[in-house]
Amino acid sequence: MPDTPVPPTPPVPLVALLAREDLGLRRIAGPDDPGIVIHWAHTSEMADPYPYLLGGELLLTAGVHVPEAAGSGTYFDDYVSRIVAAGGAALGFGLAPVHDSVPRALVAACDTHGLPLLEVPPQTTFSGVARAVWQLMAQARLAELRRVTEAQQSLASAASRPDPVPSVLRRLAQRLGGRAVLYGPDGAQIAAAGRETAREVREALAGLAGVVRPTGAQASSAGPSSRPSPGPSSSSAAAPSSATDTVLGTHLAVYALGTGQGFVLGVASDRREPGDHTIASVAAVLLSLLTGEHQSGAGTARSSALVRLLLGAPPEDVAPLLGARRWVVVHARPDGQAPDAVAASALGAALGSALVDLADGVVRVLVPADREPAAQPGWALGVSAPVAPDDWPAADTQAARALARARATRTALVRHGGRPGLADLVPPGEAESHARALLGPVSAHPALTETLRAWLSLHGSWDRTAVALSVHRNTVRQRIARCAALLGTDLDDPDVRMELWFALRNL
Repeated sequence: MPDTPVPPTPPVPLVALLAREDLGLRRIAGPDDPGIVIHWAHTSEMADPYPYLLGGELLLTAGVHVPEAAGSGTYFDDYVSRIVAAGGAALGFGLAPVHDSVPRALVAACDTHGLPLLEVPPQTTFSGVARAVWQLMAQARLAELRRVTEAQQSLASAASRPDPVPSVLRRLAQRLGGRAVLYGPDGAQIAAAGRETAREVREALAGLAGVVRPTGAQASSAGPSSRPSPGPSSSSAAAPSSATDTVLGTHLAVYALGTGQGFVLGVASDRREPGDHTIASVAAVLLSLLTGEHQSGAGTARSSALVRLLLGAPPEDVAPLLGARRWVVVHARPDGQAPDAVAASALGAALGSALVDLADGVVRVLVPADREPAAQPGWALGVSAPVAPDDWPAADTQAARALARARATRTALVRHGGRPGLADLVPPGEAESHARALLGPVSAHPALTETLRAWLSLHGSWDRTAVALSVHRNTVRQRIARCAALLGTDLDDPDVRMELWFALRNL
């Protein structure tokens, strides 16, 4: 049989199904092993159910397929052996209307082949048994989701402690009931937590870590007990992100951290629950953040650049430490609520830069010019022209103006054009002061300001503005009329519209 396809729900222990008093099931043959589990329930009256089983089933039958002389031959032995060969977990035999009792030959065959045999009383329907299986699965799934959620919260809390790496490892070891180890790029153990394991297990876990380490030479150092993914063994082959093995009854799992620096998380535990992989993956992500660029040359260089800027070094001298000669500045604002530090960091990661600043509801990102910024879902972006470090302040102004244009036209991304515009003729400080003075009567009403911006950007179209703002066209008319009254001006005058648009771009 091929590997049994496992459904995305925790299995049901057979003892839990037998404990349901409403079903009245009774085990009358086969092993009494508390570790036997059921993945689903299936009803079949076929004499050979093998082709219809996936493995892990509780097979339910009323014995309709049983011939009259079955008890004197090999029928039941052949029948049970086929169920076992198909991977069936247990057999349920229903009493009435075909059989008043479970055939003795079937009981003997189940004992011989080690298949649990359940007697299903007449008042219990097969659909009721199947429903009970799914109910128990749902309860187990809910309990597993709760366990995973609590573990995620616990790991996140540990990551915020003063000693984040040891804290995360300790919490992970507690949640999985085993040992957690962080290996460095050279394969050496950096930190560990949890109960000690046998020497063979420690060596196997360290060897398995070499399978997922990105360096080919180090990956080839895995011990004989490891189980690498199939494929080319040359150093150019990409290493898997995770690997598992079992040594001396201990489950081993390793995860390559996403830093690309060669850090690996290893876990050893006596049992392997369905949610353990998710919990360990969360820990791997947190450890990736904790051992990321702050531990690498890039993080050190960035810190050095910041220190030198603070100590008075010119930007052109500091830029080589940041790894690029030309840069673009990106200004961004989300479509909905104001951004927070997490959203700003995520945006920087999406744009390929860790040089992120958040202030006054605007996220500013300094991006190497060879990484072309792309539109991001839920954000409005303004991108400057590529500049050298000594032109960073000018690029910052360009990005701010491009963002204003993007928000006014509801465009996901606007790039600064090479042609100088009217705004370039007015110093930014003076332009902002003029904008605040001109728009003062309406700036206290965000809805009016936003409507005026959209209406002007859409050339005074009532219908298109209504669609853009998701309001009725009469609402747009009322707001624009209110703007005209507060500003004391004629909004049909093109000169007035031009001046207001200039002011809105600098507000």
